Amino acid sequence: MKMQNGSDLGQTAGNGNVQTAGSMPAVNIGIEEGDRKEVAEGLSRFLADAFTLYLKTHNFHWNVTGSMFNALHTMFETQYTEQWGALDDVAERIRALGFNAPGSYAEFIRLTSLPEEPGLTNTVDWREMVRQLVVGNEAVCRTARTVLSRADDAGDDPTVDLMTQRLQTHEKYAWMLRSLLQ
Repeated sequence: MKMQNGSDLGQTAGNGNVQTAGSMPAVNIGIEEGDRKEVAEGLSRFLADAFTLYLKTHNFHWNVTGSMFNALHTMFETQYTEQWGALDDVAERIRALGFNAPGSYAEFIRLTSLPEEPGLTNTVDWREMVRQLVVGNEAVCRTARTVLSRADDAGDDPTVDLMTQRLQTHEKYAWMLRSLLQ
C-alpha cells in the first residue's frame, strides 16, 4: 500500500504477511507457533516449580533451628538468592517465545508439582527441611528435563541452554543437601 506522499504503508514480513505501519509483527524467530507454545507451557511449569522451591528455601532460611542453624541458614540464603535471579531468566524466555509468564500465587499453585510448606506453624526440623529441599530440587530437575527435551525437538537452543544450566545447578543443590543427611 502507498500513502498519499508515496511512502509504503506496510511491509512484507519474512513469512509473506503484510504488516501495516504501527501494527505488532507476528513472532517469527524460526520456531513454529505450536512448538513455541508447548515450550512456553513447559517453561511455565518449570517456573512454577522453581518459584515454589525458591519460596520453600527462603522459608527454611528464616525458620531453621538447631545444631545446624548457622551452616544451613547460610546455605539456604546462597541457594535462594541464586534461584531468585534465575526465575527472571525463565520468565523472560517465556516472553521471548511470545507468551505471558505466570506471575501469581494462584497460577504457580495450579502449575507446580511441589507441595507448599507452611512456615508459620509446625515448622519441621532441619533434617526434614534438607530432605524436602533434596526432593524439591530433584522435582525441578525432572521438570527441566521434560522442557529441555521438548525444546530440543523444537530446535529451541536458547531454552535448551537455559534448562541445561538450571539442571546443573539443581542437581548440584540436591547432591550438596543430600550429603548433609548421610
